[in-house]
Amino acid sequence: MKILQAIVITGCIGFIGFILTVLTSLFTASTFYLWLIPIVTLFFIMTVNLPIFEVWQKRTAKKANLFILIISISIVIGHILFVKYDRSLEVVSSQDADLTEYIPYSEGTKVVQLNEESTLKIEGNLPKLDGSTALYPVYAGFAQAVYPEKDYSIEESEVVSSQTGEAFERLLNKEADIIFIPKPSEQQYKLAESHGVQLKLTPIGREAFIFFVHAKNPIETLSVEQIQDIYSGKITNWKEVGGNRKKIRAFQRPAESGSQTALIRVMGGKPLMDPPTKDVVSAMEGIINETADYQNKSDAIGFSFRHFSEEMVRNGKIKNISVEGIPPTIETIKDGSYPFINEFYAITLEDNDSPQVDRFLKWMLSEQGQRIVSETGYVAVE
Repeated sequence: MKILQAIVITGCIGFIGFILTVLTSLFTASTFYLWLIPIVTLFFIMTVNLPIFEVWQKRTAKKANLFILIISISIVIGHILFVKYDRSLEVVSSQDADLTEYIPYSEGTKVVQLNEESTLKIEGNLPKLDGSTALYPVYAGFAQAVYPEKDYSIEESEVVSSQTGEAFERLLNKEADIIFIPKPSEQQYKLAESHGVQLKLTPIGREAFIFFVHAKNPIETLSVEQIQDIYSGKITNWKEVGGNRKKIRAFQRPAESGSQTALIRVMGGKPLMDPPTKDVVSAMEGIINETADYQNKSDAIGFSFRHFSEEMVRNGKIKNISVEGIPPTIETIKDGSYPFINEFYAITLEDNDSPQVDRFLKWMLSEQGQRIVSETGYVAVE
């Protein structure tokens, strides 16, 4: 009878624990609860069953259950507070900007607007635009000047932003006419070749690829070689480059992002070390490992494009590192003295014979188009 009672109680508690574990996997990306719930469930099963076999008195079991409950709640509260603090350090995440502030023709839009009428207006058969998050304010400004006034949803319209990797695939699949991204990676060129298409790259602006650290990090400048050695794993402590005795946590970006492609070019053929990662729970794929977002701790170093980091620098969260003693500024981009200068492009397919696309590309290089580029915060090519 005691065995049957123990089996029933174990089954009930185990079932509840299983349901809680499943629900947790569906509604949170954290793996923490996937470990906590089974462990707490096992402890409850043990403390409830021990009195049945008269190993413990019921009063002792009740105290043990109350203790487990208090400890579990304390652990959960502590974890929530830690996660909140941890997330507060993610100053550069996979969603780096609120693009809704730059939607063309939206109320209070932040896009650069011409004071005079645009020399080009396109009323019908609007070229479909897509691109990286960082460049959306630029081509949204183009659309504001050239396209007719209407609703341009970021998700579904002629002016969207699906980020670098997906935008490139949409171009190859002819779902976009013009995309705005940094120079494609070797893998992306190979992908275009496999689709049997040729790319046409029109440079429309320039930008600095920058490295940044916590605002209180004493490091002010790094050499190109030091940056390469940090990201290859050869240099692992800030002390080696004149900083504090702390292990370097060198963050990277997802493989298909424009900034990660720029980092690969900076490395000059040197292999990248594995980036910091985090485990997340996917309802479809279980526990998956993905590149961790930058966390602004005193031992961290990250990278981005200059314009993208300016607001965080102004807020005093981070500081941009000079390279070979040269700071990344508009002036050093213009005169070419900063070591890591990247052109960004309006990319089309060679077989796209739309006259609208050709006229639009020429206008982007006109005085008006280049003024939008520079007033958005980038450096014009013309």
